[in-house]
Amino acid sequence: MPTYRLGIDIGGTFTDGALVDEDSGELSIVKVLTTPANPAEGFMEAVEQAQQKTGFPPEALKMVVHATTIATNALIEGNKTRIGMLATEGFRDVLEIGYQTRPRLYDIFQKKPVPLVPRRWSIGIPERLDHHGQVLKPLDEAAVERAVAFLKAEGVEALVVCFLHSYINPAHEQRAAEIARAAFPEAFLSVSSEVCPEFREFPRASTAAVNAAVMPVVSRYVDDIQSRLAARKIEAPFYIMQSNGGVMNAEAARDKPVFMVESGPSAGVIAAAALAREMGFDNVISFDMGGTTAKVGLVRGGQPTLSTEYEVGSLSHSPIGEGKGSGYPVRTPVIDLVEVGAGGGSLAWIDPGGSLRTGPQSAGAEPGPACYGRGGTRPTLTDANLLLGRLNADYFLGGQLKLDTAAARAALEREIAAPLGLEIERAAQGVVDIANAGMIAAMRLISVQRGYDPRDFSLVAFGGAGPLHAGALAAELEIPTVIVPPSPGVASAVGLLMTDIRHEFVATRRHLLAAGGAGGEDSGHSAENSAENSTGSSAENSAETIPGNILARNEAIAADLNAVFSGFEERAEALLAGDRESWGETSLVRSCDLRYKGQSHELQVVLSPGEVGAAALARLRGQFEEAHKRAYGYVAPGDAIEMVNLRLTAVGKLPPLPRKRARKAERATSGGGGGPDAALKEQRPLWLKEEGRAVDCPVYDRYALCAGDALDGPAVVEEMDASTVVPGGFSARLDDYGNLVMTRK
Repeated sequence: MPTYRLGIDIGGTFTDGALVDEDSGELSIVKVLTTPANPAEGFMEAVEQAQQKTGFPPEALKMVVHATTIATNALIEGNKTRIGMLATEGFRDVLEIGYQTRPRLYDIFQKKPVPLVPRRWSIGIPERLDHHGQVLKPLDEAAVERAVAFLKAEGVEALVVCFLHSYINPAHEQRAAEIARAAFPEAFLSVSSEVCPEFREFPRASTAAVNAAVMPVVSRYVDDIQSRLAARKIEAPFYIMQSNGGVMNAEAARDKPVFMVESGPSAGVIAAAALAREMGFDNVISFDMGGTTAKVGLVRGGQPTLSTEYEVGSLSHSPIGEGKGSGYPVRTPVIDLVEVGAGGGSLAWIDPGGSLRTGPQSAGAEPGPACYGRGGTRPTLTDANLLLGRLNADYFLGGQLKLDTAAARAALEREIAAPLGLEIERAAQGVVDIANAGMIAAMRLISVQRGYDPRDFSLVAFGGAGPLHAGALAAELEIPTVIVPPSPGVASAVGLLMTDIRHEFVATRRHLLAAGGAGGEDSGHSAENSAENSTGSSAENSAETIPGNILARNEAIAADLNAVFSGFEERAEALLAGDRESWGETSLVRSCDLRYKGQSHELQVVLSPGEVGAAALARLRGQFEEAHKRAYGYVAPGDAIEMVNLRLTAVGKLPPLPRKRARKAERATSGGGGGPDAALKEQRPLWLKEEGRAVDCPVYDRYALCAGDALDGPAVVEEMDASTVVPGGFSARLDDYGNLVMTRK
């Protein structure tokens, strides 16, 4: 009996499903409208449609992998969880004070995000550790009991425990958590030393608070999904995508949902990375454009780039590259993405100054674009693409949804064309151009501002709207190659089936490496005493002079690192052991966060496999300086380097899926009948910006194209879940695995 993997990705407009036969690689796809009121309903509708399409019995399903924005939405829409916090006495206002970062320096109307924990429910507990983890004041257990009793009486649903310096000694937090569990077992509990054992108390407290905020929402959602699957007799392991591009099981998602806050966007980058490796492209930019947003990520050496700090819950509509400080900081590994409010459902509107805008507001799934005929009256990017001839009104979603061209025309005429005095096609082109400008800015931010030239990368375009816009973006950025995978509208769902299970471990270990790279020299100051950041006189950021013998030599530093990594690896093996049935071989990747002494932010450097020794520490300087020059454009050869955090990523690898080859042409070798003409559906007027008019262009059926077929732009290639525009000046070719590869002439 064939066995299958099922991936389901819930987006802002559509819920995508991808079912893959593990033996043949045969892919079956489904797209249903997202159900915002209860995303689990859209999830199950996708499951049911997948079963109807293939008729697979429940026992044939070997795994279900899910990407969801449920946690992000809970924060953006205004967290409703009632949260209490136990903090070190004198530091109950850590979330209120936060950083002094402002998203827009001179905006007098901006507001800081509302703290996730109201002040009256943030309670100071007498206890204190120093920055070495030594006890200065014992934990007052009676105070913990009183605080928990008060919060329970107040109807709090979740508790945060965050004490100073618990990253180096979690004993006080662990004891407070024991007391809380005994006195208030029904409360969700988020302990900072378990969720984010890193120094800097504000981002650690914020991460733990975000975790607490989404725990009830995610727990109920996961329980609902699992009960619905059980009702259909589906007992396959259920995994959820994490922000770091790996997956975790349902139990881990309930305990640490903060690791899945950016679950939705990550799967697409994983799909792009897997495709790039298979095609021999080391460096690609992933471009995922759906119904609500467009996400851009960077893949180098076949691996997505990661970040360790980001913000969630921001309602800021700042220009690209701005807006930091408008959300809640989170310190967990996340795929480095730039997201812009440009999707098929992005609304076109005129601002008070009379300028045309596209997004970031979206029509969403309900009511959707005007052309959907579901009650929407405002024009969107999808309406504009339809009026430009890029979309087939009778073949949207393979004909499942008929588009109303008259409704799109009326909406765009009323809201945009008439007020601006433009003919309808020029207004539609303006809507597209403005959306493209925002996405180009996002691509420059993820590449140029990270120290990379986009001309050295290829572009992997997917999502329901990505292939419509990818050619124009590549032309503007001089990207030589655009790759559109098969079924691009569900590529993120397919990416879910290509990922691995990942467990992340981190510990703050601060060691000073000498300027010459030998490390461990006595400078008279401990690494713990270097400047932390510019956010004020935090207790964890204080600087005191201590004896120089605190600085260890390289051998002692290496011994400390090996002890930490050994503990990580024991925990990793225990966690991976529970998923042996789904995952094959495992790998452990060690890394550390480094910075020049006195800097506020770190760069991550991968350590060589095996035991850490003095030679490995000596090599770190060169690795760090290479990364620093790429990121910031310079190095400081005489400056000491400080090690800040140690990290371990434990990976359980999923056996690869077989790739289905594209159909070979069975055509006569002479007398015509060859090439893409056999896949020609029609000639359709396509409004071309460079021509300033509509021109009849060929429209091809992607499912009828064969491996090796080539065509020249301008043209449109249609399939069930997406349409690809091949611009003038580009040619396109279908490769052996069905990827549409566009290249600039």
